[in-house]
Amino acid sequence: MIDYLALGIDIGGTSSEYGLVTRDGEIIYERDFPTKDFPLPVQLIDEIYADLEKQGLLESIIGVGIGAPNGNYFTGNIEYAPNLVWKGIIPLAKMFEEKFKKPTFLTNDANAAAMGEMIFGNARDLKDFVSITLGTGLGSGIVVDGKIVYGHDGFAGEFGHIRMVPNGRLCGCSRKGCLETYCSSTGVVKSIHELESINKSFSALTFIENPTAKDVFDWADQNDLFANEIVEFTAQMLGSALADFACFSSPKAYVLFGGIAQSKMNFAKRVKQHLEDNILVIYKNKIDIRISTLHDKNAAVLGTAAHVFWEINKK
Repeated sequence: MIDYLALGIDIGGTSSEYGLVTRDGEIIYERDFPTKDFPLPVQLIDEIYADLEKQGLLESIIGVGIGAPNGNYFTGNIEYAPNLVWKGIIPLAKMFEEKFKKPTFLTNDANAAAMGEMIFGNARDLKDFVSITLGTGLGSGIVVDGKIVYGHDGFAGEFGHIRMVPNGRLCGCSRKGCLETYCSSTGVVKSIHELESINKSFSALTFIENPTAKDVFDWADQNDLFANEIVEFTAQMLGSALADFACFSSPKAYVLFGGIAQSKMNFAKRVKQHLEDNILVIYKNKIDIRISTLHDKNAAVLGTAAHVFWEINKK
């Protein structure tokens, strides 16, 4: 039996995953599954418990960290997450704590990602940064003076829901024009359908049934003109938004995570250019655009586990 492990759990709109992590950031056991396989949260909790019991790992756990869309650090609840099958208010931290009999900490999935970058990743040298998670949606974790910014109610950092385009694309939050409808894997696919009517060049994307964001970036890397147009549009929207956000916390860096961020097209350089083109002069050339170093290391699990170690160390 390995002592002193954190159980890190990431609840996503598409898939959920969990793992046991050492203080050094080594994941010794992990598993994932489609979130929709569990219509009720208690079913997911029971599945994780039964699996870890079978593996003989329950007694090694010192705490449980959970990252979830609309996860509220203060209440331990998931509250009205638009991209989850579970609706309304879900007291997930309490439910896990009652089952596992271990201290449990829930936060927004993007805040967990920021914690992972700060403890195990590409922000270990930073006290002021913002992590940007580019997945099904767009999440952000804001760190100021080495501390996650939660706001008075636990919901600070919903950067994906700033509105970029008046009366723009419909978002899962029910409003229109939110950043994540343009700068996420879902947003990239929407850009294909929105821009293809005005695209006049031949494109391989036209012949792909149900193209994905990965298809767009793969073909952009092959110099497909239409795919390049979508990548540039996405980078412009994100860079412009990050330029405005600098006025809020004056970060030393934005750390980008997700498949889009890892693109061979070097998406980060494009974002950096548009950031500099739009940023207030007092912030020019002061902010790095970094790529997460946790992409191939299950950042979601590392981030939620890092939250456990962070909270226990505070005590």
